[in-house]
Amino acid sequence: MERQLRIAVLGTRGVPANYGGFETCAEEVSVGLAARGHDVWVYCRRGNVAGDPAEYKGVRLAYTGHIEQKLLGTLSHTITATLDALRRRYDVLLYFNAANAVPSLLARVGQRAPVVLNVDGLEWQRRKWGFVGRTYYQAAEWLSTKVADRIISDARAIQRYYEERWHTPSTFVAYGAHIEGPERPEILKEYGLTRDCYFFTASRLEPENNADITVKAFERVETDKMLVIAGGANYRSDFVRRLKETKDSRIVFLGPVYKPGHIRELHCGAFTYVHGNEVGGTNPALLKALGYGSCVLTINVPYNAEVVGDAAGASGRTTGVTAAVACAGADQGSLLVGAYCGGIRADSAARRGWRVSACATVGRCISHASARLRFLA
Repeated sequence: MERQLRIAVLGTRGVPANYGGFETCAEEVSVGLAARGHDVWVYCRRGNVAGDPAEYKGVRLAYTGHIEQKLLGTLSHTITATLDALRRRYDVLLYFNAANAVPSLLARVGQRAPVVLNVDGLEWQRRKWGFVGRTYYQAAEWLSTKVADRIISDARAIQRYYEERWHTPSTFVAYGAHIEGPERPEILKEYGLTRDCYFFTASRLEPENNADITVKAFERVETDKMLVIAGGANYRSDFVRRLKETKDSRIVFLGPVYKPGHIRELHCGAFTYVHGNEVGGTNPALLKALGYGSCVLTINVPYNAEVVGDAAGASGRTTGVTAAVACAGADQGSLLVGAYCGGIRADSAARRGWRVSACATVGRCISHASARLRFLA
């Protein structure tokens, strides 16, 4: 029988997921581990959801303070969460983001609970970071290989990077997707949309997610369809301001979409989903699109390619996206291509189900780390 553990999840904004990929992963994994009988606590930022609930789907939620600033927000919150975790005596500490290697070092010094760290992608490559931010993230990558009992990578390309750059093995955990279709298609009317009348993209509006490339490409395409962009930034952003200066009336910015079920309906109603993310590991937004059966057009980088295989259109940057969008929107026959691709991807996503892949593999990592601690004791 599987030993029941007291597990802390640290390093994200919290659950339910209201921000990005790490939060999606934290929600799926924590809920899955709680369903297996573990006592799971997720550390959240206050205000992540209205009312700061104490429990979510069997997962207990704890709240600690942070500094609301681009560079210090994640680090400050994880430090306060770690200090709180030290007094609660968890069996295992599951951290997200290599940037949190410093707080995880505090945990190693303060108690003997094993540390499991999901390192994410290569955060130092993001253009939003200056010299200090890039230097810190690279140093944190190195430190993470020294303090963690087990490192998790969410893409084979990230796994290879840590092996080649830091000579450190990691456990590859494939994220997954829920296979779902439309349930409340009338939601589209709230956004002035109808099925198949728009291209869709959903991501944080940061330079590396290339919404600017998508916008520029779409501006060059003659089509009566719209481009609908869901997402925002959690800080004042000149990048977002420039995006919204477009003169193309076909382009609509929805801002962050968090209402239950709305993202699903926006995906399911889209003619094509355009995925521009190029930095980081496996992106849950891309997997969501696969699970919803969307016809997907993605920028061709290793992290995206290993997720979609041959079940999506891939392109280079601005000129490639322009050509691909033009091709997708050229005639209604593309709808048949979309339905075919969506069916393939739904089957692919099914083989990467959250409960089967991520929860089981993370659970094994946690159990192995805990077993190692008992052996050392």
